[in-house]
Amino acid sequence: MAWEIIFMLVILKIPIVYIAVVIWWAIQAEPDPREPVGVTAVSDTPPPGSPPRARRPRGRRPGRPHTPGHGSGTTRGVQRGTVRS
Repeated sequence: MAWEIIFMLVILKIPIVYIAVVIWWAIQAEPDPREPVGVTAVSDTPPPGSPPRARRPRGRRPGRPHTPGHGSGTTRGVQRGTVRS
């Protein structure tokens, strides 16, 4: 019984202490201004003189299902209380 209490009080706290130390370290860290920033700008507009992008044709949307929804109380082709032979 004592080893369960020790396990719960000590061993299971190690991941919590680790996460707390990592968060503290991340907050205390300052960015290094000597490192160059590698960000490039990307334009969404095509260059002038390029052909326009073709649109994808839209197909017909499927219709509604022909079977009744769940919970309607009726089922298609099956009668309650009768046995087909």
